[in-house]
Amino acid sequence: MASSGGADRSPPPRPLVFAFYLTGHGFGHATRAIEVVRHLVAAGHEVHVATAVPEFVFTAEVRSPRLRIRRVLLDCGAVQADALTVDPLATLEKYREAAVVPRESILRAESEWLSSIKADLVVSDVVPVVCRVAADMGARSVCIGNFSWDFIYAEYIMEAGYHHRSTVWQIAEDYAHCDILLRLPGYGPMPAFRNVIDVPLIVRGLRKSRSEVRKELGLEENAKVLVFNFGGQVVAQILQDTAIGKECIPVKFSGARRLQNAIVSGYQLQRAPGRDVRIPDWYSLSETETGAAPTSKNVAIKETAAFRCFEDFEILHGDLQGLTDTMDFLKSLSELNRNNLESSEKQYQERTAASVLFDWEKEIYIARAPGRLDVMGGIADYSGSLVLQMPLREACHVAVQRNHPSKQKLWKHTQARQLENAGLAPVIQIVSFGSELSNRAPTFYMRLSDFMDGEKPIPYEKAREFFCQNPSQKWAAYVAGTILVLMTELGVQFTDSMSILVSSAVPEGKGVSSSASVEVATMSAIAAAYGLNINPRDLALLCQKVENHVVGAPCGVMDQMASACGEANKLLAMVCQPAEVKELVSIPTHMRFWGLDSGIRHSVGGGDYGSVRVGTYMGRKMIKCAASDLVSESLTSEAPVESDCHKENGMGLLKSEAAMEYLCNLPPHRYEAAYAKDIPEVISGDAFLEKYGDHNDKVTVIDPKRSYSVKAPTRHPIYENFRVETFKTLLAAGSTDEQLSALGELMYQCHNSYSACDLGSDGTDRLVNLVQEMQHRTTSEGGSHPSLFGAKITGGGSGGTVCVIGKNCARSSEEIVEIQKRYKAATGYLPILFDGSSPGAAKFGYLKIRRRRS
Repeated sequence: MASSGGADRSPPPRPLVFAFYLTGHGFGHATRAIEVVRHLVAAGHEVHVATAVPEFVFTAEVRSPRLRIRRVLLDCGAVQADALTVDPLATLEKYREAAVVPRESILRAESEWLSSIKADLVVSDVVPVVCRVAADMGARSVCIGNFSWDFIYAEYIMEAGYHHRSTVWQIAEDYAHCDILLRLPGYGPMPAFRNVIDVPLIVRGLRKSRSEVRKELGLEENAKVLVFNFGGQVVAQILQDTAIGKECIPVKFSGARRLQNAIVSGYQLQRAPGRDVRIPDWYSLSETETGAAPTSKNVAIKETAAFRCFEDFEILHGDLQGLTDTMDFLKSLSELNRNNLESSEKQYQERTAASVLFDWEKEIYIARAPGRLDVMGGIADYSGSLVLQMPLREACHVAVQRNHPSKQKLWKHTQARQLENAGLAPVIQIVSFGSELSNRAPTFYMRLSDFMDGEKPIPYEKAREFFCQNPSQKWAAYVAGTILVLMTELGVQFTDSMSILVSSAVPEGKGVSSSASVEVATMSAIAAAYGLNINPRDLALLCQKVENHVVGAPCGVMDQMASACGEANKLLAMVCQPAEVKELVSIPTHMRFWGLDSGIRHSVGGGDYGSVRVGTYMGRKMIKCAASDLVSESLTSEAPVESDCHKENGMGLLKSEAAMEYLCNLPPHRYEAAYAKDIPEVISGDAFLEKYGDHNDKVTVIDPKRSYSVKAPTRHPIYENFRVETFKTLLAAGSTDEQLSALGELMYQCHNSYSACDLGSDGTDRLVNLVQEMQHRTTSEGGSHPSLFGAKITGGGSGGTVCVIGKNCARSSEEIVEIQKRYKAATGYLPILFDGSSPGAAKFGYLKIRRRRS
């Protein structure tokens, strides 16, 4: 330990005043603080201890008028039921009450108090806010500890309260104002601190005589014994030197070391039940390999071990944003770059192809787009409804590189086809990771000229036929289709070859928009590589065209909008007319949403979804024609039409309904009063076409030979829009069980409406019933309150995932796990749990990387 010359221990020119803030978490912090206080007081200084710990704990050990105790609670540590059991949610809520809500008054009060005692130095063990107070006053501050509350609370957030993330960031920011951290042994990652001095362990002073110690240890009187008892003298000396302005010599964190610690904290923040991340292996290994002493040399070695997977690349644009899946994707690229193909036999083919896909000396562009959990809105999106969508933690990464055809690296079979057909013509090469999980080929190749018909792009219908030729390569339509849409809709001319790597963690067929995440990530990466400035809304609409026209799936736009425009821990509120973001609604801290996969494969291209959409558009056409007939009848009649609807609403309302573009613009009361009785339950395709001509939907076709359900598909979006509007309004209501019950009831109603449209399934019904059983079982247990309040099928229906709403507490997470187990016991399938959120593609932006030049 060195400070201001190392050997200079001259006394300060005057007695100093120390403000010593102590966390309210137990007496352990107090007992070590006492030893530091003891030495400061013995040196003639005045120490003011600000803490919630009882005064006698200090005065029993240090009896001096120079020790002053001030009772104040500025943090709460951890709320514990006993010495071993922590209540994460209660801790976060108590910290919020103690330090977040009254923050402004705390800043004022502590500033006034520090001024009143004329403090020379602020010491904190380890109360965050006082570091900010000191900085605002222009005073120095020192923290003492081997952990910081931002790291501890990160774990609590993932267990029970992820809505409190802003609290963690605020704590870290407060710590960042600290001048020096006196780091005790056994420390964890503390990335907020910039300057660090490692000090010996601080323990309580000796309480027993030599003879008592010998007797306890069974040692003879003549045995030589050396007892190491680190007290607070070292720390006291550093505090004294810092207070009088002497510059200590701390170990300065390098940028890489602080980033390393930040990544560990990021791992904590990405934790979720069932996927326990904890400390990454590379961090633990680097500590073991280099020893614990944080010398500059050792830190450099640790950085090399920890960041080997990232050091292969320079990040020329963008940042990782603490997203562990993005770090994993970079790691996989690094392994390909180093030809490290240690993978299972099933993955060998795709990884071998990927390893020669890129020219590692040139820039690679990476985009990321998450899946989404349909909280409310679902299939009403194509009818213009308000929808509420949450971007998931799971996401798709796409890496794109462009090269001149003469410099494009080609697979061997591609080289042969290239020379045979077109010489040096631009090509598209795609590798899709995870092909072994579904029945698809891992690679895809095509010439860009295949997308051209003379000077113009080929029609979408022709492209759809092209991708359907080989079922094992139909998946490429989601990826390569983005190129055709950019050519067709924006007139982009692609003259370079393109290499594309797709790696998605969004499970397919689960109703969480795996296809939309691939489309949005691909188009975002291509736009970055070619310098195309496409705003997020327009990008989502372009991606919808990929799915509707190239893939041939008649989906609405909410999936692509949520993936492109969503933000972590917020619900994207969007009116699908065609795609207008209304606002981003923060999820209230007391509630939480989960997704539970039924194991029944969902496909938006399936017949049920398509036929329901046809029936919905049939219903809209019927309503418009009925309204138009009433208008015509009114205009041709000599006397005013005496129908109830005319008398109540007038000609203007009927005209607007006759011209109605979106079915959701028709309120439920108008539907029931004027049109419901005339909408048939079912109609055949030929009967509809004969009477109404066409249903005016660009992405579906009526089959004259089949019958379509009309009444339920027509009714669903009209009432669903009302339910979603109500749901959004209720989110801002007070945090009560009544609020959660009302929200849950709306979800149950939505689920039943899906079933009426024949878009339910046995699996999703079973999951919703399990939630209901859990809710009502809890209610009937006498005095206990439910933790889960509602559930509904999501997205296109007919299987897929169920969305569940409940309290943001440990008990609800336990009940979710119980539902998973009960579902598996009944079906043999353990539902995938979707828990947590992440930023949409627009928030992520893009990374531009290149292999680091040695």
